[in-house]
Parts: sequence; structure tokens; C-alpha cells
Amino acid sequence: MLIVFSLVSHSQAFPPIQIFTPQDYGAEDQNWSISQGENNFIYIANNKGLLEYNGASWKLYNSPNDGILRSVKVVGDRIYTGGYMEFGYWTKNQYNILVYKSLTENREFSIKEDEDFWDIIETEGYVLFKSFESIYIYNTSKDSFEIIDSDLRINKVNEINESIFFQKFGSGIMEIVNGKAQLIIQSEIIRNIELINIYEIEKGLLLQTRENGFYKFKNNVVTKWDIEADDLLANVSVYSSVRLKDGSFILGTISNGVIQLSSTGKVILRIDQSNGLSNNTILSIKEDNDGNVWLGLDNGVNVLNLKSPYKVYKDEQGVIGTVYAAEKVDENLYLGTNQGLFFKPMNSNGKFRFIQGTQGQVWYLNYIDGSLFCGHDRGTFIIKNNVAEQISTEIGTWNIKKIVGKPNLLFQGNYKGLNILEKQNNKWKLRNKINGFDISSRYFEFLNANTILVSHEHKGVYKISLDSSYTKVINQEKLSIEKGIKSSIVTFNDSIFYSFKGGIFRFNSISDTFKKDSLLSDLFSEQKYISGKLINDEKQNNLWGFTKNEIIYIEPGKLGKELQLNIIEIPNTIRKTKSGFENVLHLEKDTYLIGNTEGYLVIHTNKFNKDAHQLYLNEAMFTSLQNEFVFIDTSESIELENKNNTIQFKYSVPNFDEFARSKYQYRLLGIYNNWSEWSYSGEILFENLPYGEYTFEARAKTGGLISDNTIAYKFVIEKPWYLKPLAIVSYFVFALLFIYILYYFNRKHYKKEQRKLIEKKERQLKLEQLESQRQLIQFKNKNLQLDIENKNRELGMATMNLVKRNELLSNIKSDLSKSKSLTEVNKVIKTINSSINNTSDWELFEKAFNNVDKEFMKRIKSLHPAITTNDLRLCAYLRLNLSSKEIAPLLNISHKSVEVKRYRLRKKLGLDHHQSLSNYIIEL
Repeated sequence: MLIVFSLVSHSQAFPPIQIFTPQDYGAEDQNWSISQGENNFIYIANNKGLLEYNGASWKLYNSPNDGILRSVKVVGDRIYTGGYMEFGYWTKNQYNILVYKSLTENREFSIKEDEDFWDIIETEGYVLFKSFESIYIYNTSKDSFEIIDSDLRINKVNEINESIFFQKFGSGIMEIVNGKAQLIIQSEIIRNIELINIYEIEKGLLLQTRENGFYKFKNNVVTKWDIEADDLLANVSVYSSVRLKDGSFILGTISNGVIQLSSTGKVILRIDQSNGLSNNTILSIKEDNDGNVWLGLDNGVNVLNLKSPYKVYKDEQGVIGTVYAAEKVDENLYLGTNQGLFFKPMNSNGKFRFIQGTQGQVWYLNYIDGSLFCGHDRGTFIIKNNVAEQISTEIGTWNIKKIVGKPNLLFQGNYKGLNILEKQNNKWKLRNKINGFDISSRYFEFLNANTILVSHEHKGVYKISLDSSYTKVINQEKLSIEKGIKSSIVTFNDSIFYSFKGGIFRFNSISDTFKKDSLLSDLFSEQKYISGKLINDEKQNNLWGFTKNEIIYIEPGKLGKELQLNIIEIPNTIRKTKSGFENVLHLEKDTYLIGNTEGYLVIHTNKFNKDAHQLYLNEAMFTSLQNEFVFIDTSESIELENKNNTIQFKYSVPNFDEFARSKYQYRLLGIYNNWSEWSYSGEILFENLPYGEYTFEARAKTGGLISDNTIAYKFVIEKPWYLKPLAIVSYFVFALLFIYILYYFNRKHYKKEQRKLIEKKERQLKLEQLESQRQLIQFKNKNLQLDIENKNRELGMATMNLVKRNELLSNIKSDLSKSKSLTEVNKVIKTINSSINNTSDWELFEKAFNNVDKEFMKRIKSLHPAITTNDLRLCAYLRLNLSSKEIAPLLNISHKSVEVKRYRLRKKLGLDHHQSLSNYIIEL
């Protein structure tokens, strides 16, 4: 442990350093020159080109000839740059994009081979470009040049009170008068010593060398400037330097980082790669308008926030650890960390030294009545003459408080409850443990001498009453208040406050209840919550609290009971405090120390910037789907086609303070009329905006101050073509045309339907007529059928009558044949034969038969032309389905003769023997 804690630990607190790597700014590593514009934008000459930084984003403009840029100087609205075989200037076009104009093209002179331009100086309307061999003097009004050539190397060019000085190495110091170089200092002392810079001093010049410190030139005499830093300067090689506004000097070395000297030559600050810089070689230096010092490094860019209200002590080697407590005693600063207790003299840049015997976690430090108490994981210590004396082995001392009216007693909270410390014979020791309460007591506050409130983040808040001797708990109750992780309880301004994620509550001792304090709860709202720990700085009577993005300290009002609120805007990601274990120490008037996980911050509350910053609209661009962005001229409003409805804005505050980063709000009037949440992003993209008129607005907040301007830009997104007036007129015309066409086709349709209906009605009428006709025909057919049936009956009756008559006559004939009187009988028989063979009977029968079946006779004659009339008579009788017996009387022949006739008829008809003659005749 002795070996570990004897390691070197730099104890100097440095200003915040902002680091930009080549990956951050998107160019190469070396940065040769730095300048600042009137809008506070930073311009850097880089190996790859010109870098522009607006406080939110970097932009690279490639070198005009792809060579290295060595120098940059902003003069008005022009950014002059010089590099390999080329110099010229950049100006912004209407889209805020830098455009380059060469000053070497089409000139009467030509650049020397491999010439680089390392310095640019502006004075009285002239701009000077310096290489190692020449100085080109550019008359900006006449656009003309004068050239000073040198056979010796030209070192740094300086402008002092509108006079131009430079060193001609091996010759002396030259001054340019009327465009000519005149030797003004030719002292042997500095003739062959490389100068880095030339400064003005009272009645003379101050000459800074690379490795030999400073020289003064007064009354035509060069003398060494003997200063405290001479020994240091003799061991470093200075490459760049600048005098700050406060008169101090910043020196950039080749391999030893940065050195700050006071105006009298005392070392104020030394920073190198071991304590914050990203590289030890400083190629260029620039103090910006806010007092920040920009360093162009051999690898990257760093910014020293020298005017920052913050100083940072960072335990680079991990010797100190996380700071949980701090105290100042007799000009010594003590730090209690997770690795033990350390100290050093306040006004010393020496190392922190470890106090033996305190290895392990330190929770608490407080100077009480001439004794420094150290609450430790292993118990309680008193630190005297930087030696630790353990006075209690009760493990885990969280807190120690005085007891009102008991100067020889102290109340102590530990891992396992409460204890009493007592002062005997001018020495403190553990007197007793308070019985009846074994809960970890990190936070406790007195209601009175024998009643306390104890807060435990996992169990809640307890009210405990103690006996008069502080040996035991006589009563305890758990109060009705929600428990919370990282909660705490603290007394401030005669009130007890309980803080957790749900808000801050004030204790009412009459009702033993907590009531929410709306003012304080708003400051530590759930959205901002990171820790419920509140710290009462009893010496300054301040209440401190910590949120995600702020440190808040509250003071009693000077003229009334109203509390005075102070907000320090610094996110936890930057301040790096240990959540739930934050600690604050007042160092002097307006200076506080805040411990964190890497060391501590020193805050000077009187140094916070009270001036608001300016917000700039850097770029506006639009695009349509899957197309490239197109820049917008922000000096005038624009009307965009409807398809170009994706628009992006980039804006920034040129604020370069690492611990006071700018935040931005925006709104888009016309669709998003409320301000957005604060964000660190300096750009916003609106996609697929509907048509309409819009006004984009943005504002910034830096260090709690709203920017003194709000940027605004108006633009219009056109209606889609289908909503434009011509389209609407077209729609109206098309609508009328459509209505007409619809009317026309409807009318045509209705006429067609009408015709169809008429045709349908006509068809229906025809069908009805046909139906009527059918019914009439059916009726007629029925009548005809009835007639046929009647005629058939008549034919049948006639046939039967004929049969019966002929049978009767035959019978009479037969009977008469048997009579004896033959004469009379023959006469009667003759008469009967005449009646039987009467052709008129056949004709009458044939007519009746044809009325019933008129086609039969024709059909059978056409089929069998050979048949005779007698055959037709037989066929007719057979069609009537008469038997041979019935046919015989009709033919006046015998039954046997009928069979013969039938046989002959079969032959004539060509029927087979198995075919029925009757069926054939009937079916025919």
C-alpha cells in the first residue's frame, strides 16, 4: 500500500479541455493555423483543407490544389488561406457555403517551386502572405501585389500597431516601410536565434525565441528578459505562442504540451498529455473572443476553457479514486475517497499525500470543534497533524452530528444503528451504542434533543425517541411516507426535508406528516431525477441538489422568506458525480469543490457568463424522396414543390465551453406550434410535410441563458398539382363533363331500358295474345277434339248401324231364302242386296272417316300405290280396329272371305308373317 500511495499524483486543477480528434472533424491530424470570424466561427488550416466549426458541427473544405493548408486569417467576410504553392480567399455564397477564389492565378508573378505560405497578416487594407523566402503584399482595394524577396529564411511575421516586423534569419529584425524591408535590429544576440513571436512592450519589443526564452529590445539595445520561467524554457522547444487579453502568454511546445506564463514571466499553468491534452506538440494557438484558447495539435484540436468557471482535477493514474467527502482545515485540503484519505496544501501544486491507516472507503469528513472527524468503513478516525487516530471500531460510520446543549457528545450513524461519541479528557471516544435500533443510519436529523428522524432508502423514515442518557430507544414509529432509492433527509432553513424520486417533502412536526413542497419538487422532478441526496452547507447556509443536467443550490432570501434559486447547468455526464453520494465543499468566497468519480470539480460561481449568445442558422436544405439534398438561400423565403417536402435545418451557437454546452429548442409554426424539448443536437429534419405555409424557429440556451435572438425562416410547400387552381378548374370541367356524360349515358340507358320495357311489354302482350290464341286454339282444338270424338262416335255409330243394318238385312235375306214363295222372295232379296251394296253408304262412310283421319288415305296410298279401292275400305275398317266378323257385313262377304282379303292385303303391304296387320294400319 505504501508503494501504491507514494505514486505521483498531480494535484493541480486545470481548466476544462475540449478534445476534437481527426475522426470528430473529419480531416487529417495536423492543424497549422487557427482564426476566428466575426460570427465567432472557428477556421483551421489542416493538412487536408480548411475546417469550419460553428459550435455544433464541423465542415471540411478541401484544399484548392489538394495540398496542405499552412495558414488561415479571417478578414471581414473573407477567409484568407495559404498553403502549398497557393493562396487566396474564401467567401460564403447565398447558401452559406464557402467558395474559393485564388489570388495566384493569372498574375504577373509566379510562385516559386515548392513554396509554402506559413503566415497571413492583415493591416490597413493590406493582406500579407509569408513563405520562407518571400512576402506577398496584397492590396485588397486595388487587387494588386508587391513582393519582398529574401535570400535568407524569413521567420514569423508580426503586426504591431499597424507596423509589420519579421526576422530574416542570420540578418536581424526587419520592418516593412512603404513596401520595402528595412533592418531595425541587427544585434548579434538574436541574429542566429530563431524567433517564434514578437510582442509589443512599453517603449520596445519583446522577442520570443524557440529555445532561449525572451529578449527585450529597448532603446536600440537587446537584453535578456530574466524571468522565473527561464529554467523551464531552457529545457523545452517552443513552436508557437500567443499573448492573451489578460497579458499572460501561452506557449506551445514541440513535445511538452502547453505552458502559460503570467505577464511577469511566472509559470501559471502547465498542461501536457499526462493531464489532459490529446497531444504534446502544439502547432498553432488562438485565443477566441470568449477567452478560450484553441490549440492546433500535431494530432487533433484541443480547446482550453481558461475563462471557464470550472477547474478540473482528474486522477489520471487512479491513485485517489472516487471522492466521497472533502474538507478544508488550516489551508489543507482533505479528500475522502474509496481508497482512503488524502491531503495537500490548498495553494500548492504538489501531490496529494495519503494518510496512513485510512486505507479503504471514507464516507464522511467534517471539522467539528477543532477536530477533523473521518467516517470510515472500518470505524471513526480523528485526523490530527495528518495522522489518523481511530476512536471507534463500530464499522461503517456514515455521519456525525452535534447534539444541541451537549457539547461533549456527538451523535453518530453507522451501518448497524446509532452510537454516541463522548469527549473525555479532551479526547473523543465511543461511549455507547444506542440499543433498540439496528437499522443503517446514513441520514438522520434532530427534531429535538431526544427525538430524531432516520431515513433508510429501502425501509422508509423512522421517528425515534431516546431516553435522556442516549442509551436506548424508548419509542419508534415508521412514518407514512413512500420510501425511495437514493433518498435522503436534511435540515435546511429550520425545516426538515425528505427527498426521493417522487418529490421533496417538508416535515410537519405537529402532525408528524410530510407535505410535498411544490417549488422544490418542480426543481427535482421525476424527469430530472438522478439523486435524492440534498446537502446543507451549514457554513454558507446553502442547500445543494443534483439533477440529470443541473446542479441546484438554494439560498435564503436576503430581504424576505422567499428562497433564492441558483441553477448551474452542467450535465451529470460531464460533471461525473457519484449518484447518491454527491458532496460539496466551500473553499472560499464564491468557490466550491464537488467530488466526482475521477477527482473533483472546482466551481467559481462568480465567473458564470451573464451574456447571452447569438444563434445562427447555418444551412437549410430540401429534398424529395431518395434524392440528394439541395441547399436553400436563407436570405429569402422559398416556395417548394410539393414533392420537395423534406427539409433540414442546421443551426448553432458558437459556444466552445466544454462544461456549458448549448442546448436547442425548435418549432415549426404551421404544424408544430409548441417548442420542442431541449436537445444538444444542432439540426432537425422534417420529413413528408403536408402543403402549407411554415415558419421554422429555433432558440438556444447556454449556461442557463436563452440566446438573445430567435432564428426564423419562412417557407411554403406548394399544393400538389392535383390541388392547384388549374387542376380544380379542370376537375370542375371534368365534373361537368362527367355529369353530362353520366346524364347522356343515363338518358341513353333509360331510353334503352324504356325501349326494353316497351319491348318487354310488347312481348308480354304478344305472349298474352299468343297465350290467348293458344288458349283459343286449345279451346278450338278441344272443340275440334270434341267434334272428332263426336264424329268418331257418329262414325262408330254409323259403322255399327251399317253393321247392324247389314247384319239385319243378311238375316232377313237368309230367312227369306228359306221361304217357299221364291218369286216374291227373290224380289225382296234383290232389294236387300241392292241396299247392302249401296255405294252411297261407302261414300258417306269415307267422308266421315276422312273428317276424322283425312291424312290416312293419302299416306297409305303414297306408301303402297298398288292397293285398290276395296283394299282402302278394308284398311279403313282395320284402322277403326274392327274385327273380321264386324268387317264381313260391311263388305257383304263372309267371314272367311274377309280373312282372305286380309291375307291378300298383307301381301300387298309387304308385311312379314309375324307382323300384325291391324297394328301396322293403326300405327301408320
